[in-house]
Amino acid sequence: MADGARSEDPAVQHQLTRLAALSLGGDRLGLERVTVLLGRLGDPQDALPPVLHVAGTNGKGSTCAFLRAGLEAAGLTAHVFTSPHLVRYNERIRLGGRLIDDVHLAALLGEVLDIGADLEPSFFEATTAAAFLAFSRTPADALVLEVGLGGRLDATNVVARPAACGIASVGIDHQSWLGDTLGEIAREKAGIARLGVPFIALAQPSEALAAIEAMTAERGAPLLLEGRDWTLDESLRPTLPGAHQVRNANLAWQMLSAAALPVTVDQYRTGLATAYWPARLQPLADGPLTVGRDIVVDGAHNADAARALAAHLAYDPRHLILGMLANKDAPAIVRTLRPHALSLTFVPIPAHDSHSPVALANRFGGRASASLLDALDGLPSPILIAGSLYLAGEALRANLEFPD
Repeated sequence: MADGARSEDPAVQHQLTRLAALSLGGDRLGLERVTVLLGRLGDPQDALPPVLHVAGTNGKGSTCAFLRAGLEAAGLTAHVFTSPHLVRYNERIRLGGRLIDDVHLAALLGEVLDIGADLEPSFFEATTAAAFLAFSRTPADALVLEVGLGGRLDATNVVARPAACGIASVGIDHQSWLGDTLGEIAREKAGIARLGVPFIALAQPSEALAAIEAMTAERGAPLLLEGRDWTLDESLRPTLPGAHQVRNANLAWQMLSAAALPVTVDQYRTGLATAYWPARLQPLADGPLTVGRDIVVDGAHNADAARALAAHLAYDPRHLILGMLANKDAPAIVRTLRPHALSLTFVPIPAHDSHSPVALANRFGGRASASLLDALDGLPSPILIAGSLYLAGEALRANLEFPD
């Protein structure tokens, strides 16, 4: 199924099967097709609540979680659009604080595909259109909108005037889509900038920063940069583990402030205390997979994310189970994490083209397993499962933990 999407609800699965048949070419960047599709649907992107648009290579999902937490702590209602999903497709669309239900989701997907099948929309384009329909028809105080891939040509970038835009850390990833250099990638991600709309940015490597400055100047978007226009407030410290999350929490606060949404800093701190974003250094609960063992799951699907994870593992070394998609830089990820590994086990990622566990084990040492369950057999605590959010999703599914 496209992007690994499947559902236990027959009506939702029927629409996902229809979509998969239309999207045989996979994801495609560009706004032409999604613009036509949304036009047929009445341009729901023009009837959204104030939009907080978030781009970046690493940290944009956590930033979205902090935005939502702050809004809800202030008594406001928030829609949220994120990707990918970990276990259930519904995770991508949150209406006023709750994941969209199957009946509503099936109807929306059916509406999109009925009117746009001849356009052969990609998986992400159709999902975005369904989400915008839902968001336009359900009142809320704000919409937290995460970019899917890149920014300039991402399907979410049809929103004409967000309330604020933000960019988390930029690193090397998705080179075949976004460019080979940090500057090229940063320029694509900064392409969500809009005339007169505040653009909040974390401090970046010089090459990425130059591209962001150029794009925001070209678009006429006022740039508010960490370390120049605002400084980190160390009191904005979320409960999500990892030192890097303090910067993401500050990015979210600066976005809320720039958008002039009615959230006080005290309310925001309250929200940070309860903010939750699954599969980011998430300890698994007792369940069929853990059987009382200490197991943590994380994404760490590129070199920069692996470095952030390694900083945490430096004082909490673990037995590592790693699975990585074939289009990821596996050597960079493994070399970064290996110094903190009590052992290495490599696994495939079900239903996705992934690096060969045998090839990785031969190259880096450790062992290869045919599946996550095989890898866990006899492996002592503490354990970390990482390398891909899709693998993290498999771990959550096997442990009967469903993000809500």
